[in-house]
Amino acid sequence: MPNSALRLAAATPRTDAEEVPQARRITLPGLATITAVAAVLYVGQAVFLPLAIAMLLTFALSPLVNRIRRRGVPLTASVLVVVFLAFTLIGAFSLVVAGQLSTLARNLPEFQANIITKLEGLQEQGDRHGIIARVTGMVTAINDEISTALPGDEGAEAADPTPLKVQVVEPQSPVAMLQDLVLPLVSPIATTGLVIVVVVFMLLEREELRDRFIRLIGSNDLHRTTQVLEDAGSRVASYLLIQLLVNIIYALPIGIGLWLIGVPNALLWGLLTLVLRFVPYIGSVLSAAFPLFLAFAVSPEWSALLWTAALFIAVELITSNVIEPWLYGSRTGVSPLAIIVSAIFWTWIWGPLGLVLSTPLTVCLVVLGRHIPQFELFDILFGDEPVLAPHARLYQRWLAGDAIEATFRAEEALEHDWLSDYYRDVGLPALMMAQADWSRGVLSGEQEARLARVAMTMIGDLQVVIEEELDEARAESDAEPLLAEGRRILCIGGRSALDDVSAAMLAQALAAEGAEAAHHPHTDLSPSRLKALDPGAQDCVALCFLDPSPSRASLLHVRRLKRAHPGLRVGVVLWQMPEGLPPDAGWRLIGKADPEKLAEAEEIGADFVATAMEPAMLGSVSKVEARILPETARAKPRPRSRKVAASTT
Repeated sequence: MPNSALRLAAATPRTDAEEVPQARRITLPGLATITAVAAVLYVGQAVFLPLAIAMLLTFALSPLVNRIRRRGVPLTASVLVVVFLAFTLIGAFSLVVAGQLSTLARNLPEFQANIITKLEGLQEQGDRHGIIARVTGMVTAINDEISTALPGDEGAEAADPTPLKVQVVEPQSPVAMLQDLVLPLVSPIATTGLVIVVVVFMLLEREELRDRFIRLIGSNDLHRTTQVLEDAGSRVASYLLIQLLVNIIYALPIGIGLWLIGVPNALLWGLLTLVLRFVPYIGSVLSAAFPLFLAFAVSPEWSALLWTAALFIAVELITSNVIEPWLYGSRTGVSPLAIIVSAIFWTWIWGPLGLVLSTPLTVCLVVLGRHIPQFELFDILFGDEPVLAPHARLYQRWLAGDAIEATFRAEEALEHDWLSDYYRDVGLPALMMAQADWSRGVLSGEQEARLARVAMTMIGDLQVVIEEELDEARAESDAEPLLAEGRRILCIGGRSALDDVSAAMLAQALAAEGAEAAHHPHTDLSPSRLKALDPGAQDCVALCFLDPSPSRASLLHVRRLKRAHPGLRVGVVLWQMPEGLPPDAGWRLIGKADPEKLAEAEEIGADFVATAMEPAMLGSVSKVEARILPETARAKPRPRSRKVAASTT
């Protein structure tokens, strides 16, 4: 952070217009269109699901194709090599998983005795009428039913007098038998072949497809459409490839650890962990469920179960807190809640494959919404960027009476901003939004009082920040005196409770600069209360107004103060929005300070007139001597009574 004196003179408001998206509305035709598209995707699952898989694989394989092409390999050869390697790995993965599942199915009866032994042990140790006894009894009953249904026990068959059920089965025709055997195999093979062909042609025709997409979406704005394609491609490709790398790093220690613990088919669980980790949030839980069950069943002891649980917990903590933050250089652009909602939606539309594809598909929708107006709804609903400006969000928290959330947001911003900068860019603009609503009659007096009370509570909670900023500023300035150190300043609200809040913000910002600053409400401007404040003991008094055009009667307090204390510096602050905020951030109804009122304040005798935080602070701490009250503003001597006045004439 800069030196205290420099940051007052050279601070500039933030100009990141992209921080706040434009205001948008959800229309009924738009919702109807989304519903119709969802229905089409649900009905046409057999068509759209392979296309979606092919599109995402194309995004993931495009960087590899480009890398091979840079080495001088022709496009066709590059595409064929990459696709062959990718689908060879996918096929080998599927074969290994199928083989492991077959082995697991043959070994499952061996674990039956261990499960019964553990359940009976739990039942003996626990209350026989408790929940453990009921669960174990239920599992034992189910196990007995399964054992009775299993073939191969001749003694059981001889002892069971129940007659066998006889069912007459008509012989099938060769064509029907062929359909029952071939069609279940042909369907997935045909879908896989279709995906491979579509991926090959998408990679070969990338340039042509891009041009057609540009022509379809909008050839009149090539910059925006090109940005959509680049953003979508880079986000989806980076997400898929980095997520694959994270999953491999996660699955390797899981597979090796399960093998060392002695869990059967450790290779299968390592491979399934690699795939299930693509499922957002619940993938790790799903991948741990099956190995934990086998660890429970593989041995009569409990050590295997405990070691397996410890393995998954340790790997998950390391991956989530070390590996993923290190590898993810950029976010997907989708909020965590949107990832969960999209997972539910795509699972309903396309089943388990939709669950795996939910995050990359939602990323594509958010990218479209960020750059194309017709899809802005998706950016609002699913994007991870705030849809309200910080000052609009603060104003909403004040309206809701939520001082805790307002304080939390302020403390979060103060991790990287100075207190004066935060009030300049967030606090005062929020007050100006409130003033604009009050001026047009939509903010009632009760709401104004509650808002002011909540805002003052937030300001009081931020009092601890002053000492932190003072210590940091003194450390950075090498023990040089701060700009406002030793100055005594009184900040008073002009004529409303909102003005009182702005005065409190200015006083707290000055206190963070080392000044002895205090704030008082506008009610203390009455002659009896003002005298009790002893303004003459101050170096400066600043009157704060949120109204861009305050009345002359409000400004005349300057003259009254200077008459009573000729050597006192008195300033007028007419707050207005910082120039750097985007023009569509929800404050179009807020007007700038009236230039005539600024001139009128100077004519009345104000020592300085400011409209922003930095000029107000600089004017308050200035050591320039107070202006002499103009001759026209000086009070004329008044006689004690009319009778005395008549006698003098």
